[in-house]
Amino acid sequence: MSLTTNKMFYVSWEAFHRASKELAQQLLGREFSGIVAVSRGGLVPAAILARELNIRVVDSICVASYQHDQQGSLRILKDATLTDNDKLLIVDDLVDTGETARALREHFPQACFVTVYAKPQGKPLVDHYVTDIEQDTWIQLPWDMELAYSKPLAEH
Repeated sequence: MSLTTNKMFYVSWEAFHRASKELAQQLLGREFSGIVAVSRGGLVPAAILARELNIRVVDSICVASYQHDQQGSLRILKDATLTDNDKLLIVDDLVDTGETARALREHFPQACFVTVYAKPQGKPLVDHYVTDIEQDTWIQLPWDMELAYSKPLAEH
């Protein structure tokens, strides 16, 4: 997937926080032994879910599959220390083609896997998500953007 050939979906910090809290709402009433955040995209929603669900045990698994705007092969850079069980919550920002999700499902077959955003190819691999995104859409998340001055239209 390349930025030059796809639609864009811009997400503000406020919108991301609101969607992450909505994901937490879906999980209320379930008991989790801990959270494994998928680094880097899952770190922010994992922090929000940890707060909203009052989960104190948070770990991470560090994977790399994107090089800025291109998806490549998956590499586990650091494994989580929490062991797989049916009360473990795996958190990522999005599921795209499902490559990362499939690897995480193999690694944590009993865990609950959640994302904030889901594209059609990866959606069947997650247990809960908040927002559907079209497959050909690139998501610009708030930590990948900066605020910048914008000229008034009359000055262009």
